[in-house]
Amino acid sequence: MRSAHVPPASLPTTDTLRRTRAEVPEEVDVAIVGAGLGGLTAAAYLARQGHTVAVFDSHYVAGGCATGFARGTAASRYVFDVGVHYVGDAGPGGAFEQLLAPLDAHVEFAPLDPDGFDTLVFPDFRFRIPVGRDLFRDRLVELFPEERRGIDRYVGYLAQLEGFVDALDAQDGAMSPRVGLHLMRRAPAVAASMALRWNMSSLLDRCTRDPRLRAVLLGQSGDYGLPPSEVSPLLHCALANHYFRGAWYPKGGGQVIADRIADSAEQAGASVHLQTLVDRIVVEDGRATGVQITPRGQEPRTVRARAVISNADAKRTMLELVGPEHLPKRWIRRATDWTVADGIFMTCLGVKGDLALDGMGRTNYWIFDHYDTERLYTSVRSDPDAMPQGAYITSASMKDPGGHNAPEGVSTVEVMTVLPGDLAHWGLTQGAFDDGSYRGQAVYQDRKQRLEDQMVGRLETMFPGTAERIVFQESATPISHMRYTRASSGSGYGLAATPSQFALGRPRARLGPQGLYIAGASARSGHGILSAIRSGRTTALELAKDLA
Repeated sequence: MRSAHVPPASLPTTDTLRRTRAEVPEEVDVAIVGAGLGGLTAAAYLARQGHTVAVFDSHYVAGGCATGFARGTAASRYVFDVGVHYVGDAGPGGAFEQLLAPLDAHVEFAPLDPDGFDTLVFPDFRFRIPVGRDLFRDRLVELFPEERRGIDRYVGYLAQLEGFVDALDAQDGAMSPRVGLHLMRRAPAVAASMALRWNMSSLLDRCTRDPRLRAVLLGQSGDYGLPPSEVSPLLHCALANHYFRGAWYPKGGGQVIADRIADSAEQAGASVHLQTLVDRIVVEDGRATGVQITPRGQEPRTVRARAVISNADAKRTMLELVGPEHLPKRWIRRATDWTVADGIFMTCLGVKGDLALDGMGRTNYWIFDHYDTERLYTSVRSDPDAMPQGAYITSASMKDPGGHNAPEGVSTVEVMTVLPGDLAHWGLTQGAFDDGSYRGQAVYQDRKQRLEDQMVGRLETMFPGTAERIVFQESATPISHMRYTRASSGSGYGLAATPSQFALGRPRARLGPQGLYIAGASARSGHGILSAIRSGRTTALELAKDLA
């Protein structure tokens, strides 16, 4: 906790007015829909290659899921993260540095506890996930000695996948003959899981039947919002490997990542336009030729472009922004059938006192009422009134003590849980969402309050005495996320990482009509902060070749 209160150097809204009032160009080389990390990164890379670029976003802050929001006055201000709670591989020489260095976008990261950056809390035991796959394996064997063979089989899959991903990265993500040979010779289990489209349950069935061990291995499922019967083991295990290289939190909060990349794009000549709705992607003679936009308080206009990148929701991009009339039947079927992951309910709290004295550390707490990960999802999906059976607790004040995200003597805490984000689940209609009246509807507000009360109760159970010291309290639902990011079902994870929608099953950089490209959580790189940035780079490099 801070010894003295210093206002944040940069609030999330610092550049809002300037970017809202920025002059809109009539024509650019590349128009980008959405100022998420994928779109901003693509803008920065393309602008540095001399291309004219304009980025349009309806939100008042750039960054997509990597944004923050502030509450209170300058004398008593809170800043909370929307989607950046921790990242992997952010150490010196890591993937973040490799991707951001060419943009001169420097971000400092604070490490979480390497002996347990994630703490899994079950009814009768805890398990701390450490940095390093070997230590993880040894810790599992110590707790489950009779499951050694299955543990080694699982860890062997992790090792095979890491080698395959490294080989793929060395070829810029291309499935070359060399990568294919590596897959067949050195990663047979990974090859089998891809060929047979295993889900995570399929992989675990080959490793263990122990419900407690399976619960531990699935302990980070909230990072992708799917039950084991639906998620690809490639995603689950790649995510685990990602954090075995170290878990980190950006100093100053998640907004810093977006701010650095946006600044890099603007310094290279790109323009970022906030509070500017993209009504549609203009398609002429089968080619994307620009975007129709409506800046706040102004009349609609068209910005011509040689190419368009959509960093927006992939499903809505195809079916609404492009429109079925411009798509072949196979693309209409594909986009219609796409599914998205579940959303997040988040309660943001300000708690008086030093949370370290309550026993909180530089770790994330995953709390489970039982060992059945599948039931965590199916119970709330089948019954809108059912209460979640697990939660996630994290504190930016603990991860970044100098981050100045709360008044002096107060710490911020975020308590989250995974929930469906479709409107019907929340008792809402499309009309009520479109006109904003949903926020006043009793069913929605009652459900939101009951969930908020449970999240506060989770914090109190985990750290007794904290509830009575709460001085700030506010919650956001998946519907809130949908409102600001326009994501399908309010999911920040993009297309669900199912076996059929992951890796080669996700859209390539080129999407649909000629001249249209994709970046962001639904791109082939996958969801997550690092993956979104990587998707922006990949798309920019691909597009630059086509513009040459």
